[in-house]
Amino acid sequence: MADQIVHAIETTNLADILERVLDKGIVIAGDIKISIADVDLLNIKIRLLIASVDKAMEMGINWWQQDPYLSSEAKEAQLEAENTTLKRKLGRLEAESSRRRKA
Repeated sequence: MADQIVHAIETTNLADILERVLDKGIVIAGDIKISIADVDLLNIKIRLLIASVDKAMEMGINWWQQDPYLSSEAKEAQLEAENTTLKRKLGRLEAESSRRRKA
């Protein structure tokens, strides 16, 4: 019985911590650099931001809204742009074909 009470308290603390992290946000940054004889072979910069969607949008981060794999609106916009481009190309090809027939 005591084990269950301790577990419930730990869960509440974890939930509080998670809520605070998502509310405020947290940034984890690190660099990996591999070099031999002072010659850089590989340089990787890693940046990780953990925040709620609301907090991210408040900070101006909303890349998922423009990603066609994550947003149906972005996918529709991408398809409309491709459709417009294809219509222009088709119009040019038809005009060129009709000019060749007349010649």
